[in-house]
Amino acid sequence: MVKVLFKTSAFEKLLAKKNKSQNWLALNLRISSGYMSQLMQGSRCPSPELRERILKVFGDSEFDDIFRIETSDSNVKGVARQKR
Repeated sequence: MVKVLFKTSAFEKLLAKKNKSQNWLALNLRISSGYMSQLMQGSRCPSPELRERILKVFGDSEFDDIFRIETSDSNVKGVARQKR
């Protein structure tokens, strides 16, 4: 399974450089501040469409500046294995 998650500390630095808050970003992305918080905590993954909107807001940033890709293998019983 592949997950795309925020690079939280790097993302927080980008917000700070722009002097903006998570709430500001949530409003501009048309999502709730609660959902934005879940994205930042890594409990939810942004959809491809939301990732595109985020990249537009931070137009001077690349995908790898903001996001990280996490992969996990599953065994036959569906239990995720630890990353190697």
